[in-house]
Amino acid sequence: MKPVHLALLLLFNVFWAVSLSAIQALKPHLDYGGIATLRFGGAAVSLLVLWPWLPGATPRGKDLWMSLLMGVTVFTLGHRLQVGGNLLGSAGNCSILMAVEPLLTAVAAAIFLREQIAPQRWLGFSLGIVGVALLNRVWADDFQWAGLTASVVFMASFLCEAAYSIMSKPILNRAGAMKILTVSLVAGTLANLAIDGPTTFAAARRMPLSAWLWVAYLAIICTSIGYGLWLVVIHETDVNLTAMTIMVQPVAGVPVAVLWLGEKLHAGHLWGSVAIIAGLVIGLYAKPGGQAPQKRSA
Repeated sequence: MKPVHLALLLLFNVFWAVSLSAIQALKPHLDYGGIATLRFGGAAVSLLVLWPWLPGATPRGKDLWMSLLMGVTVFTLGHRLQVGGNLLGSAGNCSILMAVEPLLTAVAAAIFLREQIAPQRWLGFSLGIVGVALLNRVWADDFQWAGLTASVVFMASFLCEAAYSIMSKPILNRAGAMKILTVSLVAGTLANLAIDGPTTFAAARRMPLSAWLWVAYLAIICTSIGYGLWLVVIHETDVNLTAMTIMVQPVAGVPVAVLWLGEKLHAGHLWGSVAIIAGLVIGLYAKPGGQAPQKRSA
C-alpha cells in the first residue's frame, strides 16, 4: 500500500469513527432511515454535480448493473441492518462485533478474489479483536451482551460492506472509481426514497442548521470522499490489507467518547489501544509468501 493511501485511510477511519457521534446528534431530528436517505442522497447529488469532471470511464453493461446492485446492497440494505442491530443490542456489544468486520472482509477476499493472506495478518486481526474487547471491558459487570438476534442482524451488515469491496474490485479495472461510486449512490438513494422519502422530507423541513451541517459531514466527508478513497485504494491494494485499517475506528472512538459523551478513561483504553495498534503494525507490514501478481483485464 502506498504511504499516502495508508495515511489517508487512517485519517478517514477517524472521520468514520466520529460519524457515530454525528448520527447520535441527528437522532432527535431524524430516524435512522431518514439519516440514510439524506446522507447518501446528499452524497449522490454532490457527485452528480461533479460528474463531467470525474475521472475514468462510466460503468457499462454488466458493470453498470453490478454498480447498481452494490448501491442497494450497501447504501440501503447494509446501513439499515447495521442500524437495526444497533437498536436491538447495546453500543458496547456492537463495538465488539465491529472488530469482526475486517476479518470477515479478509475471508471474503480470500474466497472470491483468491487473495493470499499472510499468517502475520491473521495475527493482526486477532490482536485487533482482543484490543476492542479490552477497550470495552467485556469482563466488567456492567457490560451488556446483546442477544443472538441483534448480533446476527448487525453482522449481516458487514457482509453487505464486504460485498461492496468484493464486487467493485474487478469493475475498477474497467471504470472510474468515483463514477462507480456515483452510480451506486444513485441506486441506493432511489431505494431509500422509495422506503421513507415522504417522512424524511417532512422531518428535514424542521431540522436546524446544526443538523444540516452534520448531514453534510456524513454525505461529503464520510461518503463522497471516504468511499471514493476506499475504491481507489482497493484498486491498487489487496482488499484484506485495506480492511485492516478499519481497526483504527475503535481507537479513534476513545477520545470521541471521552470528549463528546463524557466517559471516563480506564486501563482497558490503554491496553486495548496498544493491542489494536500492534495488530495494525504486524498486519500492515506482513507479506504473503509466493504471491503471484494479479492479472488485470484489458
